[in-house]
Amino acid sequence: MDEADVVNALAALAQPLRLQVFRALVVAGGTGLTPGALVECLGASATTLSFHLKELTHARLVTQERLGRYLVYRASFEQMNALLGYLTANCCKGQECLDLAASCKC
Repeated sequence: MDEADVVNALAALAQPLRLQVFRALVVAGGTGLTPGALVECLGASATTLSFHLKELTHARLVTQERLGRYLVYRASFEQMNALLGYLTANCCKGQECLDLAASCKC
């Protein structure tokens, strides 16, 4: 994943409803969800949801498939994992990462 793709993906997720949509699709897994199910689940209007799904699709975080008269949206786990891999590449310069919970003296 190149830097431009990372910026597009992070920009797409940097909006509350789009983040909620993406997380709902991650939970749905390979089954995916229709826009109607997402509207019901998230309480967003169909028009608003359509705009946000387009942005997530443009960032390649979401795929769509036509099944009969329905569109089914799915999280692109490949793209999500590539984004996570980019963000965590060379984490802690190869040293074991800190366990923040263990080191917290709260």
